[in-house]
Amino acid sequence: MSKTDIISIPDEVVMNKIWIVRDQKMMLDRDLAELYGVKAIRLREQVKRNKQRFPENFMIQLTEEEVEEMVSQNAIPSKQVLGGALPYAFTEHGVLMLSNVLKSEKAIQMSIRIIEIFVKLREAIAQYKDAALLFEQVEKKLIKQDEKIELLFAYLSKFIEKDDTPRKPIGFKRKGEA
Repeated sequence: MSKTDIISIPDEVVMNKIWIVRDQKMMLDRDLAELYGVKAIRLREQVKRNKQRFPENFMIQLTEEEVEEMVSQNAIPSKQVLGGALPYAFTEHGVLMLSNVLKSEKAIQMSIRIIEIFVKLREAIAQYKDAALLFEQVEKKLIKQDEKIELLFAYLSKFIEKDDTPRKPIGFKRKGEA
């Protein structure tokens, strides 16, 4: 696969391989192996040989519960596909480190591509947060306006309500009038 072949892979293909695991964006070892053009078992071997390069903030091994959850989300077709081994999940930093341990041109180019997509996702999330904050501010203003309108209607309804008790006439009174 040439550099142009790697670039021609649509962003959506890579984005669909990014999962939220333990509140982090991560990619599974089998998906990365596919993108890098190596077998998943070879990728795991290289990781095991270079364990010191993959601290917990670079890579984790999924638990049985996490694997079950991913099977239910169709992220992993079945546990049998994994051959009984619990898969690894790599953060953005782990993806970059993988290109160093795999040492192929394709792995390097694909890692760069994946990192670019991680950055795009981060930017999109930041824009979403800005829009959500703006929406929240507008919502608060509308709620305050609703409260003011309700108060105004409460005052108006008091004026509209008729009081059946007779009122004393107002104005000047002459000496003999009560």
